[in-house]
Amino acid sequence: MKRLLIALLLFPGVLLARKQTPDVFICPPCSGSCDTLSFDKAGTCSDCGMALLHKTTTDAPKEHQTTICFYLYEGVEVLDFAGPMEVFSYAGFKVFTVSKKKEALTSQGILKVLPDYSIADAPQADIFAVFGGNDDVAADDPEVISWIKSRDKFTNSYFSVCTGAFILAKAGLLDHLQVTTFHRSIENLQKEIPTAKVLKNVRYIDNGRIITTAGISAGIDGALHLVAKLKGKEVALKIAQQMEYDKYVPEQGLIVH
Repeated sequence: MKRLLIALLLFPGVLLARKQTPDVFICPPCSGSCDTLSFDKAGTCSDCGMALLHKTTTDAPKEHQTTICFYLYEGVEVLDFAGPMEVFSYAGFKVFTVSKKKEALTSQGILKVLPDYSIADAPQADIFAVFGGNDDVAADDPEVISWIKSRDKFTNSYFSVCTGAFILAKAGLLDHLQVTTFHRSIENLQKEIPTAKVLKNVRYIDNGRIITTAGISAGIDGALHLVAKLKGKEVALKIAQQMEYDKYVPEQGLIVH
């Protein structure tokens, strides 16, 4: 009886202590400085604009972080990969860069890039991404194409920007699909893959496992579409707003799966 009385006296205090614990809200991981911020009420992050999460919900086992392999080469177009990299970074994806050798390469003759890995030691990734520019460097390299093919069973999705589609074509990944590329390369890509249907005047084409985009800035649209597929349209729209990219119009893409 005495123990019961003590428990009854203490229990309201426990409830009160729990009730007084302040709520804490945090920003979803977006690789920005706001990843370390916390807030005392629900809403949106004042830095990146994404919807805040209640911290107690983040104590549960973390969901798998999407990984993306960016294959780069000498002469790759800057915006082709930099635009999507910005999008995927805000989405909280883990992006890493790979080249044939782990040596500095020059993008578009102006930007030096040191890849994270070479094809000899690159880890597997959920998504494999390639980009335009001097794409023959990769497309005409049997060792690189063989390496891409060897990763297929571990790759969930493929993503190409601009003439990066020629690299996927050489790997035999675009046969019998509807695809797109840089507007000046439509005819050449059609010759490269006669079984495919190469379309113009479309920002991106989603075949389910493979997304190809038109040239340069269209890679941002394709990346936002991929984020919308994996994390929801609202997240993609908030990322576009954060980047002040008002050109994103989902209806300008084509979904054929």
